[in-house]
Amino acid sequence: MAARPPGGGGSSEPDAIEFGIAVLDGQLEEADVSFPATAEEVRDALGDRDIPYDSKGRTITLGEALDEVSESRFENETEFLDALYPVFDRKRREGGGFLTSLRDALPF
Repeated sequence: MAARPPGGGGSSEPDAIEFGIAVLDGQLEEADVSFPATAEEVRDALGDRDIPYDSKGRTITLGEALDEVSESRFENETEFLDALYPVFDRKRREGGGFLTSLRDALPF
């Protein structure tokens, strides 16, 4: 997941703010995790780091996200990311309530 950052479009600003699965995918590559792997093996390789789940910078720890997944073994990286996607998506949708959703929908 990624979202364009707010701002005037200056060249010093990033093209997108990464969060959720996009961040986790990059961290998996950096940690050199090999699959098949258990949730515990992935957690040991990455540590219990904070993963941003929305463009506002709100985070969930990898451990908390893994605790919400019923699977404990993943045959490949895609299966791992697919299992965690609903956790990040649910957190993103829940984060902030009605007023935050309304504010996010407004163009200013």
